[in-house]
Amino acid sequence: MHTCRFRQTVRPIQHDIFAPLLAGAILLFPAVLPGSQEEQLPAKLPAPVHLTAEQDHQRLMNLLHIKQLRPGADPNHPNAPNAVNYDESKVRPYKLPDALVLRNGQKVTTPEAWWNERRPELIEMFDEDVYGRVPADAPKVNWEVVSTTHQTVGAVPAVTKKLLGQVDNSSYPPIKVAIEMSLTTPAQARAGVPVIIEFGFVFPPGFKWPKGFTPPKQTGPTWQEQVLAKGWGYAVLIPTSFQADNGAGLTEGIIGLANKGQPRKLDDWGTLRAWAWGASRALDYLETDKSVNAKEVGIEGLSRYGKAALVTMAYDQRFAIGFIGSSGEGGAKPHRRNFGELVENLAGTGEYHWMAGNFLKYAGPLTANDLPVDSNELIALCAPRPVFISEGSPKVEGNWLDDKGQFEAEVAAGPVYRLLGKEDLGTTQFPPMETALIGGDLAFRQHSGGHTTGPNWPTFLEFASRYWK
Repeated sequence: MHTCRFRQTVRPIQHDIFAPLLAGAILLFPAVLPGSQEEQLPAKLPAPVHLTAEQDHQRLMNLLHIKQLRPGADPNHPNAPNAVNYDESKVRPYKLPDALVLRNGQKVTTPEAWWNERRPELIEMFDEDVYGRVPADAPKVNWEVVSTTHQTVGAVPAVTKKLLGQVDNSSYPPIKVAIEMSLTTPAQARAGVPVIIEFGFVFPPGFKWPKGFTPPKQTGPTWQEQVLAKGWGYAVLIPTSFQADNGAGLTEGIIGLANKGQPRKLDDWGTLRAWAWGASRALDYLETDKSVNAKEVGIEGLSRYGKAALVTMAYDQRFAIGFIGSSGEGGAKPHRRNFGELVENLAGTGEYHWMAGNFLKYAGPLTANDLPVDSNELIALCAPRPVFISEGSPKVEGNWLDDKGQFEAEVAAGPVYRLLGKEDLGTTQFPPMETALIGGDLAFRQHSGGHTTGPNWPTFLEFASRYWK
């Protein structure tokens, strides 16, 4: 089931380090594995379908009448025809779609037109062609507190609850799904506190980092200690507990449960949208917990989880702030900019499951320029709520994620923020390394470390403190 995770379109090793980690994470919780535990099926229910990622990918291509996709950017062979571009002088001129122009060409000039016309229009386009649709009858989730532990995190006495969200599978009993999360809040808090939800990576037993990769070293207080020191709380949500990070898992987990074990339709939700759905269900629980101020809940994620965090912010307006780490293609990076990872990489067998099936069209015969939306509009969907986009150093993290492109997308989201009475980044010039742009409601910082949000946590917390006292 998990081998397909390693057979993806070419991708540099420094950004593929989490693939084996995530594959192993699914094995940690066999009681709540997001798969299919087959039982005797009632006659009216279809039997679950099991496909490899390659089989499912080909099925989507057949549905779209596509014979071949263009290859993705190749970071490993500099002389290949499809070698990745890391040269700014070779970036073709591109134009991002205007977030404030309706499809009929009419300009959006009032907040009312944004909320009533443009925003719903953008959501529809992202649903149809990029991230897919969440079923209107998606199953309900029943949360329970599995355990409560008193501990000291750093110097702060804290209470940690282990939580399990059991997903109603009465519509299709063969597939069982549960959402795993923990919540930690200061023990001495007298009222509900702000909480940051992190999409959490889980290290399987015996996990070893790939040869040649050195994980970022922890210096100073952990991000959890920093959050608690401010009097806030944090939650860690495990995305792979309810949706596997591979194409073979699309007929299992929450997507498989909603589809009664059958393959996706072309506009059905992909894994990024499913992870965002899980974050929304986590917020449902936090709204019931008296230790949490549910009006002040943020979402944070790194890499593929940075993509999921941005999708979460865009779709669920209850989230108060976003901390988007190194999200790259499929996140804050412009699809139209030919630098680093491309649409064609995302449409390959290793990553296509993140997206709607319709997304494959834009890797052949259509192109990224044919997409009706781009990442600046995904960021704009977060308005007027604050968003901090975090990057590492290209010298350490690499150029695959296209930091400058993400900055340009954030700049292009600025007009929506201004229309809604908020402040943009305050500049259109890409800033020097470690320059904190946190004076507006859109924020950006490129730290000097690698593929991590770690060095940017202090700056993010300073930014968030403008909104949460």
